[in-house]
Amino acid sequence: MERVRVLVVDDSALVRKLMSAMLACDREIEVVGTAADPLIAREKIKQLNPDVLTLDVEMPRMDGLTFLENLMRLRPMPVVMVSSLTTQGAEVTLRALELGAVDFLAKPNSDLASSFGDSALEICAKVKQAARAKPRARTAVRKLDVAPRLSADAVLPRVQTAGSRGGSPIIAIGASTGGTEAVRVVLEAMPPDAPPILVTQHIPAAFSGPFAARMDRCSAMRVCEARDGQPIQQGHAYIAPGSHHLLVMWDGAKYVCRLHDGPPVNRHRPSVDVLFRSLAASAGAATIAALLTGMGDDGARGLLELRQAGAATLVQDEASSVVWGMPGAAWKLGAAAEMLPVDHIAARLLALARHTHSLAPAAPEGLLNVST
Repeated sequence: MERVRVLVVDDSALVRKLMSAMLACDREIEVVGTAADPLIAREKIKQLNPDVLTLDVEMPRMDGLTFLENLMRLRPMPVVMVSSLTTQGAEVTLRALELGAVDFLAKPNSDLASSFGDSALEICAKVKQAARAKPRARTAVRKLDVAPRLSADAVLPRVQTAGSRGGSPIIAIGASTGGTEAVRVVLEAMPPDAPPILVTQHIPAAFSGPFAARMDRCSAMRVCEARDGQPIQQGHAYIAPGSHHLLVMWDGAKYVCRLHDGPPVNRHRPSVDVLFRSLAASAGAATIAALLTGMGDDGARGLLELRQAGAATLVQDEASSVVWGMPGAAWKLGAAAEMLPVDHIAARLLALARHTHSLAPAAPEGLLNVST
């Protein structure tokens, strides 16, 4: 089996050393070189022909974004950005994803060695997944400990679905790797009076607020980071905070956002499966759900539960996905009725919403109980 060849680009000698050590823990990865700045990286790319680049944002002689933009124009290749967990770092990283980076890693602000060590599994998984991704530009091995994988049952027990209530339909979207751009494509195409949209995007806590603000600037809808107890309204989109699961519940008079800090589900918090399950129970057939590009299979079982509850379900197709993991898993499960390119999804969601004439009657008290 051929190993994934990685070039590590960072101006910090410590980060280059730690990143190389973390990647060397995986026998499917080979670090072929390191570079202290983009100009050195440019020459090493020519010499070494790596499969994947890990790229720091802030570097001397040329910043990471300028280098990334040039790279994706002249020699598109999978790039994983490494960024600080700050508001500024979040904005720059989101811009990098717009320019064609496949994914990103958060660089801790302190205790770098310990934090990177804790993230070894994630680092290796993202690099290997990046090697299989399709870059999209505009124009002695030690065993890694694996955290236990929990299902949505850890947060929200599966219950009988709600049936249908009167009112507007609700749109739900799940995404991961490549999803910040896919979500943007969908939200940009939505009119200001679109049905309410709930979005669970795998993203660190420091990034979800800036991501919501960026989506608000590019969409005719009002987009915000969801708050606990917030009423769900037409013309609004709600982004799950990076530190909490997002659920939808019926409070007897209206739908509201509920945030839950329970354990990661499918190793993610927020988890798409949790959002989808909450909608299967609270809104049932009034839901229109889409699962977009992303690594792994979070959301696949939740989408199946929604389809079984009578909801309209669809997934992004492989050709337009950066990583066809989550939508592919859902498609193989039979969880989706349709598969579409990302630029057709918004129109289809709106068409399906127009055909959803009624929501289910109020659920009996206690139907939906969140685990604590």
